[in-house]
Amino acid sequence: MPTRHLLVVVANPAVSTTLGWPVGFWASELIHPYHAFVNAGHRVTIASPAGGRVELDAYSDPRDPSGYSRDDGLSLDYLGRSSFTSLLTETPSLASLSLAPFDAILVAGGQSPMFTFRGHAGLLAAFRSFLDAGKPAAALCHGTCLLLDLKKADGTPFIRGRRLTGFANSEEDFADRAVGRKVMPFRIEDEARALGASFVAGPAFAPHALRDGNLITGQQQHSGEVTARLVLEALG
Repeated sequence: MPTRHLLVVVANPAVSTTLGWPVGFWASELIHPYHAFVNAGHRVTIASPAGGRVELDAYSDPRDPSGYSRDDGLSLDYLGRSSFTSLLTETPSLASLSLAPFDAILVAGGQSPMFTFRGHAGLLAAFRSFLDAGKPAAALCHGTCLLLDLKKADGTPFIRGRRLTGFANSEEDFADRAVGRKVMPFRIEDEARALGASFVAGPAFAPHALRDGNLITGQQQHSGEVTARLVLEALG
């Protein structure tokens, strides 16, 4: 396979409107696809909708005292590399990039997307440009919430009749129980089904990804590698 140039988009830092805590992107949802793409010999640019410094969700950091992601050895390895972490200190904004030279896009999730991706015109336009060009366009975990606002030319929901996955209700239930409160302002599975999508949820927190044409979706933080694999297969 020739060397391709892949774009990975992560969310900018924000504050949860439901819980009031800082939110960002999920480490494994960037690092696991990044590792797969680089190991396959491709170039990767990490960008964000607004540009600038991006931050991990605390629970996604293997070094966090909570220990929630302590078994994520790959992310721990990359977070110890200054050559990698320097890429997170000043990400280019989507608006600053010429998207035509990129061969695929992957949008990572985390908690911030649920508060910053909905209705983000620049992100929606960027993602749609890959879909319209027939290039692989992937979204992972809570990053799939951007799909809820995509429209066809006639104004109908883009995902109507499409097969996709994303952070599932079973996983939202687990998160809500763990925190003791409602964590997210809406649920992707419920809204996708209401828009006419065929939402396919795998077992909670097991690797799961789907490809429907050039649209690729991954279920949650353990699905980064399988999502990246589908992107690579789509690239041929």
